[in-house]
Amino acid sequence: MNSQKHLVHEHSKLGLASISFFCFSKKRNFLIIVCSLLSALGQPLILMAAQDSAAGEEALQEFIFHHIGDTSLYQAMFITAFIILTLVFVLLFKKNPRKAPSGITNLLEPVVIFIRDDICIQYLGKKEGLRFAPFFLTLFFFILTLNLLGLIPMLATATSNVNVTGALASMVLVAMILGGFFFNGFIGFFKIFIPGGLPIAVIPIIFPLEFIGLVVKPFALTIRLFANMMAGHIIIFAILGIIVSFRWAATPLLGLGVFIYLLEVLVAFLQAYIFVMLSALFVGEMLHPSH
Repeated sequence: MNSQKHLVHEHSKLGLASISFFCFSKKRNFLIIVCSLLSALGQPLILMAAQDSAAGEEALQEFIFHHIGDTSLYQAMFITAFIILTLVFVLLFKKNPRKAPSGITNLLEPVVIFIRDDICIQYLGKKEGLRFAPFFLTLFFFILTLNLLGLIPMLATATSNVNVTGALASMVLVAMILGGFFFNGFIGFFKIFIPGGLPIAVIPIIFPLEFIGLVVKPFALTIRLFANMMAGHIIIFAILGIIVSFRWAATPLLGLGVFIYLLEVLVAFLQAYIFVMLSALFVGEMLHPSH
């Protein structure tokens, strides 16, 4: 069993090495593919190579805990995401108004413009949307990077932990409260929770409900991102569990696992977009309650 844990640890280092190759190697595209494939293919083989069913189940539990239960890896994921985003937007993303964008700039510029124009400006207005655009762009790319890092075998999925998604949603809550006070004033902030034309007799009932909604909205963001990122991994782990139980007879299920894995790539982008879109909507409601 100690040897199995050693192999799992070695695959962890392989996954981190793939990130290093991607960031610093001139042949990063080829090397990242090779390292990811070796790590992805190696882990099921380790599980199926267990001497008995009990050992295989224990190895699978070790793998699952490492991927979504080992909170000590989340700090490493945050640092890795920070390094990747810094390298991309500081060193690789180059905007020159005299030349047409190319390379990574050509890939990311439409995403930046879409979030700025179709999310920030649309839900917050032009002036406030431009002010909040850096905040929402940072949220989007940070969440997206964490989601994609979680898809690399033997790395951790930080966004599948409710504490991480709760921290991200708390940032949105702070933006909602500060924005509401700044743009509406102290008295105007509390007027946000009293819909216009409401009878005075109903205000004591509606005001607490509206005020509770201020906290419920970030809570919904927390659970939505956490649940969607966790669900796909649970399915993949269930497939691995079947493979461990039935061994080589269940290897055709690897095809289903690959399909779910590719679907998770789409979910990673989709959930980052939904989180930022709903966040902009909630902040916009605090800035412009009359709308």
